[in-house]
Amino acid sequence: MSALPLHCPHHEAGRCGSCTLLPTPLTTQLARKQEAVAARLADHVPSVAWQPPRGSAPWGFRNKAKLVVGGTAAEPTLGIRDEQGRGVDLRTCGLYPPDLLPVFDRLARFVTRAALPPYDLARRRGELKHLVLTRSAASELMLRIVLRSEAPLPRVEEHLPGLLADLPRLRVVSANLHPAHAAVLAGPTEIPLTEATLLGMPMGPVTLRLGPDGFFQTNTEVAEALYARATGWLMESGARTVADLYCGVGGFALHAAHAGLEAVGVEISADAVRAAESAAGDLPARFVCADAADPASVTAAAGEVDAVLVNPPRRGLGADLVAALAAGTQRTLVYSSCNPATLARDLAGLTGWRVTRAQLFDMFPHTEHAEVLVELRPARLSA
Repeated sequence: MSALPLHCPHHEAGRCGSCTLLPTPLTTQLARKQEAVAARLADHVPSVAWQPPRGSAPWGFRNKAKLVVGGTAAEPTLGIRDEQGRGVDLRTCGLYPPDLLPVFDRLARFVTRAALPPYDLARRRGELKHLVLTRSAASELMLRIVLRSEAPLPRVEEHLPGLLADLPRLRVVSANLHPAHAAVLAGPTEIPLTEATLLGMPMGPVTLRLGPDGFFQTNTEVAEALYARATGWLMESGARTVADLYCGVGGFALHAAHAGLEAVGVEISADAVRAAESAAGDLPARFVCADAADPASVTAAAGEVDAVLVNPPRRGLGADLVAALAAGTQRTLVYSSCNPATLARDLAGLTGWRVTRAQLFDMFPHTEHAEVLVELRPARLSA
């Protein structure tokens, strides 16, 4: 990690302010982030429980580019919008791996060849809203083309063979229809444009499978460390069975299963469950489409298990699930959180449990975001 200030021409020119901590050396960023998270969780996480934080590479760590398309079809910009709603081109952003720069250029040429007019935010006209590009650790690619309507689909399909020829690493392409004038990335309708609909995402000992709308950690290297740490804690607890709640495409469950635990993942997204099932192979893991926030659904899906791992969205666990976990008989609870504020709230409700280990993972360097993993044991066993 760098102990010197980092530089970005987009940040220094005022074109992009996303990396709010960029002028601060990465080592200082991480130390301050650790201090802030430890202070917020001080009522629930003793200082001796903290393990050294897991840092990130300063550049090239993002595996997904969510590109707003601006400008014109003849001269498109790929990046973000400024305060006036105009497109700002960020193809040379240092957060992306260097091998994506020529990919971005070919995508821009595709926009021009297919005559896809970028969506004009102020006038509410145009068709192409976003290009979402995902890169696997094997350098394979998935592209999601977000359109306002079906009108440009024939041109997309006409020019897609040329794009696939330009980008032989491109495995999965879909069109997403997003007719609403709303500040969300995509709409409800997904149209596959290639035979393959899932991208293989090698992650340490397993390969996950990801669809266009599947959630996946943006920093592959740090995510691998997160999964490995959670699996290690589960193994050290002596657990033989684990329920992975809010399992998404199965990252935690599949890593645990590879280590020898019997795992069941619970996830409300049917697409994510299908992706997880396709990745499981012969591993001792199964996946159930159910509401992980509903204790009755979790019990029906998972039955009695030795350990529970939860990886909720930013809103954290629901009150009903917190109460059920507080009354549970499991020997270990591992909580992966992307929001220390809701983590603190949920830890306060997990009476009868005590935090025994905690670690911060710097999933998004140069920002205030903090990913935190905590291990809890029943107080009667950890006293």
